[in-house]
Amino acid sequence: MNNCSLAVSGRSSTSIRKRFRLPRGIPGLPRLSTSEALDLPEESFDSVIYTLPSPRYPRFCSPLPCFWALPEHAPRLGCEGSSNRDRWEFTRAWVRGRMQECAKAGNLTDSLSFLRLLVPSILDYNGLLYRYLRSGHVSVDALGNLFAEMKRFGPRPNVWTFNILFNGLCTLGYLEDAFYVLEEMWSHGFVPSFVSLRKLMKKSLASGSLELSLQVLRLMLNLNYFPTFQDVSNLIINLIRSNKICQAYQAFSILLGKGFVPNVYTCNSILFDLCKSYRSDVALSLFYCLRKKGFSPNIYSYTAVILGFSKQGLWNEAYCFLKLMRSEGCMPTVVTYTILIKNLCRDGKLKEAFGILETMDKEGCPPDLVTCNVLLHALCGHNAITEAHDFIQIMEEKGYLLDQFSWCALAGGLLRAGLVENSIDLLQKIILVGNQTVDVVTWNIYFHSLCCNNNVKKVLDMAESMIEKGFTPTTSTYNIILKGLCTGQNTDEALEFLDSFARGGNGPDLVSFNTILSAACKQGDSSMIRRVLTRMDVEGFNLDIVGMTCLMQYFSKAGRLSESFRLVKYMILHGHLPSRTTCNVLLHSLCKKGFLAHAYRMFHEFKSMKTFPDTTSYNILIHASIRKADYSSMKCLLTDMYREGLLPDATTYGSLSYGLCRKGRISAAVCLEPWMLESGVIPNISYYNTILGAAFRTGRLWDVLLILVKMEIEGFKPDAISYKLFKRKMDKGGRRGFPKAMKILEILMNKQGTGLGL
Repeated sequence: MNNCSLAVSGRSSTSIRKRFRLPRGIPGLPRLSTSEALDLPEESFDSVIYTLPSPRYPRFCSPLPCFWALPEHAPRLGCEGSSNRDRWEFTRAWVRGRMQECAKAGNLTDSLSFLRLLVPSILDYNGLLYRYLRSGHVSVDALGNLFAEMKRFGPRPNVWTFNILFNGLCTLGYLEDAFYVLEEMWSHGFVPSFVSLRKLMKKSLASGSLELSLQVLRLMLNLNYFPTFQDVSNLIINLIRSNKICQAYQAFSILLGKGFVPNVYTCNSILFDLCKSYRSDVALSLFYCLRKKGFSPNIYSYTAVILGFSKQGLWNEAYCFLKLMRSEGCMPTVVTYTILIKNLCRDGKLKEAFGILETMDKEGCPPDLVTCNVLLHALCGHNAITEAHDFIQIMEEKGYLLDQFSWCALAGGLLRAGLVENSIDLLQKIILVGNQTVDVVTWNIYFHSLCCNNNVKKVLDMAESMIEKGFTPTTSTYNIILKGLCTGQNTDEALEFLDSFARGGNGPDLVSFNTILSAACKQGDSSMIRRVLTRMDVEGFNLDIVGMTCLMQYFSKAGRLSESFRLVKYMILHGHLPSRTTCNVLLHSLCKKGFLAHAYRMFHEFKSMKTFPDTTSYNILIHASIRKADYSSMKCLLTDMYREGLLPDATTYGSLSYGLCRKGRISAAVCLEPWMLESGVIPNISYYNTILGAAFRTGRLWDVLLILVKMEIEGFKPDAISYKLFKRKMDKGGRRGFPKAMKILEILMNKQGTGLGL
């Protein structure tokens, strides 16, 4: 089937069509519009059918072969004065009544038995169908057999037959069968009414039968009926949301070609849904097509297209369309600018986002709280906590009343930056003040902060107390507590806590099991791993990429590398594409075992995947190459890294400094720091410890002193490893060989740090 074709040729079931394939119309028969023969009201149906004069039969051609062929309980007229005709009319009325009663009860077999005792007309068949379809006990196959009989032996269906059948099937929900009845109705010379087609269109849209909706639309257009604005909008929007973009565009284009004139609301709805579905190219084409037909776009029409371009990261096109919007007299609104700012922040273009904010001030279009919250969330997401605090101060100066989204964004940023205590203090103020709406999201961030501060017991007590007061935790709430328990290596308690999950919508999910599985794999607890996997099997959860990657880490740690490769093979065979983390786990395992050649081979095999490699992948191989003193491979990896558009991070520079220090080039390792800062990489304590260790080993205590002074200037304090290096030098006679220098270093390290190990 052509996806771009409005006419849907496929049938969901050939048997459905066979059930209602009726005799073709007589050539030359005029088509009778059902607007001239509308459905009768329920209460008047009997009077119309059964007040019509009965057909005259020849005297010796009675429709009842013999009077005594009736059932024993059938009434008989015993009056001597009664004529045979009177008795015949009375018996016929009784048979018809019994036929109606059986049909009304849903007993089609007995109803047909009584019907065959008559010489039935189409009116009798219509009466039977009407009552049977209203019985609520309908067999569509039985109806198909009945129509096959009518096709073969007659009587020929009339307009009432089709209307009764369509309305009954449509009411019962047999929408495809109802549509085929309309097709047969049309082929027999009767024109289905617009009301019937619209009724079927609305029901098919409500049931999600988009293929049927397109067939109904095709029939409506063949009959020169135009659907309403609402029906067109619903059809196109549902097609777009079901990712049937081509069919939606084709249907709308055909309607436009037939003279359908949509209103601006219909067009804007279609444009917005196209752009939300990442089809800005189709939206732009439709936009200009509508303009050629006299459509006057409004602000929301332009905003829809700008949304599409910015959502796809097509910034040149978005800015050009924004310029076109202004040139045609439609000034952007706060919604337009907020869309641009949100997508700029998503792409990490914070500078441009704040530039848009300045443009809004110049044009007299003040941002609203939503715009400010988007920028605040972006600043916190990039760990720009100082800038976020300054921005909040500006917001308060301009009269914005910060809501829970503002404070939650800041609290989440503090948490990501490692400022757990600050996050807890901020959230406590929000919760205790009471003038802010505290929803489950705010509580989840607060619980997460407490768990990061090793206060999971407090979280459990609080959650239990709040549940008693009516608080409804979400699955995310439970998962946060689970993670807190697992971080404290309480996997047994975590598995027991899993039983307290509310069943239904807030029950455990795959993240819950992966959280415990990850902790068990890191601890090397094979018993807990088996318990979690058994529990997952009982609950009906299958391992995903995350779970299998956790198992690979466990196998690698246990030295069972073959099991890791078996898991990768299982992933690929079952249609799971190994993730970036999965590949990096394999690389690390191979390099740790010294299989560097195999690691390179696997690296190149997985390199074709879109998600691979990343900076971590190169860091693993670079560090392994340096440990093997394979400096030529290290240089090739660095070159390839830049070619892939990846930049070295602190770990990369740490490995490079390690390699230089191994070769005794401590000064060159120190000189890496300006390069790091120029690339926007801040040196970490590991980088300084590497150089400190090399300087201690070679007895270059003056360099050690310079490095410690530099660490103090940069704000780094010696950690446990720094003190361990210093203590090792002292144990090897450093105090005796360099008493004054070691004394100065001891004083300086105690001043900077906490004196650990000294």
